[in-house]
Amino acid sequence: MDRINSFFNFLFSPFYNYLHLLLRLTLGISFFLHGYGKLDRISGFSGYLESKGIIFSKLMTYLVTWGEMLAGIGIIISGLILTKFPSLSNFLTRLSAVSILIIMISALIIAHSDWNIFIGERGKVLFASEQLFLLTLGLYFFFRGNN
Repeated sequence: MDRINSFFNFLFSPFYNYLHLLLRLTLGISFFLHGYGKLDRISGFSGYLESKGIIFSKLMTYLVTWGEMLAGIGIIISGLILTKFPSLSNFLTRLSAVSILIIMISALIIAHSDWNIFIGERGKVLFASEQLFLLTLGLYFFFRGNN
């Protein structure tokens, strides 16, 4: 077993430095696209938030939409400026990550509070959804920053 693990470590070790970037790109692109997708349905999303009892639903719609896009861009850019501006990059990573956490926790509470954790109706299971994935990656970058 040790020989197999050593082989895989040898095989994949050249990619270790890029895995953090892969996570960053995945989260950043996904979050940006979530926000971008809301741009053409602003009134529909605002109406949905209003139906859930959210006050200032129009303002919240714009905050969520632009928050998702900017947090996605921030996660990506902070990885690109890491070597030139390490302190700024680390701050931008954590700022973007906390935005992602706030948005995802709010989404889980507002839009997905009726979901089950492990089993249930198709499309309403937390551990089978990308919402948990996005929340977890946001948490990862918030805790780790660029470390």
